[in-house]
Formats: sequence, C-alpha cells, structure tokens
Amino acid sequence: MSTLGSHHINNKVSKCRFCATPLEHSVVDLGTSPLCQKHVKPEDYNKMEKFFTLHAFVCEKCWLVQLDEFASPEEIFADDYAYFSSFSTSWLNHAKRYTDKMVEEFGFNENSLVAEIASNDGYLLQWFVEKNIPVLGIEPAANCAEAAREKGVRSEVRFFGIETAKDLSEKYKKADLLLGNNVLAHVPDINDFVGGMKIMLAKEGVITMEFPHLQRLIEENQFDTIYHEHFSYLSFTTVNEIFAHHGITLFHVEELPTHGGSIRIFGRHTEDESKPVRTTVTELLSREENLGFKTVDFYTRFEEQVKETKRKLIEFLIQAKREGKTVVGYGAPGKGNTLLNYCGIRTDFLDYTVDRSPHKQGNFLPGTRIPIYAPEKIAETKPDYILILPWNLKKEISEQMAYVKEWGGRFVIPIPEVTIL
Repeated sequence: MSTLGSHHINNKVSKCRFCATPLEHSVVDLGTSPLCQKHVKPEDYNKMEKFFTLHAFVCEKCWLVQLDEFASPEEIFADDYAYFSSFSTSWLNHAKRYTDKMVEEFGFNENSLVAEIASNDGYLLQWFVEKNIPVLGIEPAANCAEAAREKGVRSEVRFFGIETAKDLSEKYKKADLLLGNNVLAHVPDINDFVGGMKIMLAKEGVITMEFPHLQRLIEENQFDTIYHEHFSYLSFTTVNEIFAHHGITLFHVEELPTHGGSIRIFGRHTEDESKPVRTTVTELLSREENLGFKTVDFYTRFEEQVKETKRKLIEFLIQAKREGKTVVGYGAPGKGNTLLNYCGIRTDFLDYTVDRSPHKQGNFLPGTRIPIYAPEKIAETKPDYILILPWNLKKEISEQMAYVKEWGGRFVIPIPEVTIL
C-alpha cells in the first residue's frame, strides 16, 4: 500500500470507475475547490459556494488516474454552462484541419453521418456542414446546443451513454465517424460512455477521441488541468484497455500540441479488420511502460513537483507586489480556477482577469471572487504583468495582446513553472 494512504470516503474505500478495484494510492491532493465553470454572478457575490475535495488517486490494476464524483454531470453541465469552444481562434483552426484530414483519409461524404459527442456550440461540426456532410451534435448543455443550431448544426440535448446511443441510432442511423474532443475525461461512468460508442458506431465506422495526455500532465506539472469537470486523467495504456474491454480496437494514435499536449485515438469495431493496427499504437504503449506508467512510484512522485510549482508562483507574486507592480490575469478557464484556488491567489495578488467570452464578463471567478472583465480593460489599466491562465494558448494570447509592450507590460506563464516573457 502507498505510504500516502488509502482513499477513504465515509470510512469506505472508493473504487475505480472502470475496473472497481479499491483506490489506495494518492497522486495529488489539491485541497478543496468549487466547480470551475460556475462563475459567480454579481447578485450572488455574498452567497456561499459549494466546495468539493480535489484529490486524484490512481488504480493499481488498470492505472486510471481519477477523482471521486462529488458533483453530478447535471450540476456541472447545466443549461448555462459557460464554456464556448468558438472563442478560441486556434481551437477553431484545429477543428477545421481535423475535418479536412478525416474527409481526405476516410472519404466521408453526403451519404455519411458524422456525430460528435459533447459538440458544444458547433465549433467543429460546422466545417462538416460546410462540406454538405450530414452531422449530429450530442450536447448536454442546452445553451451550447442552441448556439450550434444557429450555425446549422443539428443537435440533440442529451448526455451520452448506452441508452442515448440506442435512441439516436434508431432515430437517425449509426455514425460513420463518431468523435469527441475533450469529453472522455468528463464522464463519471466511463463504461456506460464507451459502451454507448460501441452501439452508435456503424459497421465499418471510425471513432476518434482527443484528450489531454497523462504523460504531459505529469512531466510538465500541469496539475491545474485537474478539476471536478475532469473525472479521469488518461494514459494511452489505460484507454487502450478500456476500449478493448468494450469491443473497440484502437488502430492508430497521434500526439497533438493542443491543451498542453493531447493524444487523438482512432478506434474501430474489433471485428472490423479493414483497418490494421499501426505501429503508432505499439510504440506509444511501449514508451508509457518504459516511463513507469504501470508502477505506483511514477504517480506518487508528482505531488512534490506540484507543491514546488505553487511555491514558485507565490514567490513571484509576493516579490512583484512588494515592488509595487500590478498583476492581472488573462482568461477565465477551468484550469485557472484550480491554480488560483490551490495557490490561495485572490485580489490581493491578482487585481482582475479578462476573457473574450461575454458569457463570463461581469462575473467573478469561483472561489477566489476575482472579477472578470472584457480584454479592453488591460489597455485601460496598463498592468505591469499579465498572468496567462490558459497557458496552453500562450502564443495566441501574447500575439493578440502584443500591444502591452508599449508600456513595458510582460506576460507570465505559470506552468510548468513561472516564466516571464
């Protein structure tokens, strides 16, 4: 047993959400934190928020890194879910390149059905619509689905799983391309979710899923990507086992720079032998094994790295404030809320943050109550430092905000460690 102790909730050991093995090994304890997309409205400023334990554990059988489920998906992805994918230009471009690649490689056309799970505001499916390829968005947040429909993206407001897959397969047809970007980590019942994909996939169809790669999270101290909306933190080793358990063979995998380092997996029915397994699969499985992904030590070393990253950020902020400098944030992403709450950073260190999304402007960050303004606020107040909270978009943001150099403003990147640009 790990020296860091068992995972006891109400005197019971929690069990792995995939294989039901008791969870006994801690990866990192980030204290308590509110839901990261529940921005506080001005009228609720003086009201109490719900805080939940944010503690990741690893299963020693299947090596799935996971959180307990404290908040239901219904609580998290309510009608006014605040994350809209279309406000990131680089993410839109990424989605468009993906659609071009899929059509070129697999020949999808006007007779195909492309279905996206967690289709958000239609940021991706709109590019298939442009190519006259029939689409179906499956999105639990009604406000996001409505925005997608305005782009001509046919959308169903549903949580995805076995029952939804049966209903939609009957109502429409099975999907020739079934995709999901940054959704696999968001589902509490991963067996119901992947089981639904097996049902929804056409006989010779293709599944693609993108998600942040656990290797990059651990190697680059990306602890701020741990938040309640992410129930699982995924290695290729574990995902390969989960999909195989449900009769889906992963035949290809690509490594991507998005979200601080992601992987895109390609799956097909195990009985569909028209797509042979490529060497990319065996190579990544080997690499993860060589790095120690099947040993407890690999995971338990992570917590000390996280504490050191926190210390360095707080030291920078204390020094800046003692020198009379002003520091503001850029962005109001989920990862920013984990970072700020774990490090105890409030308006004593960060005057405010800005975000391009009008859905967030005028509200306050969860927990820390830091106000969120439109990006123009930075030009008005001319701060000395801008802390980029969505550090995975640092290139895009620093180029958009290049004018801060006019008054000597500088960008600060918190992860993997404090860097001043």
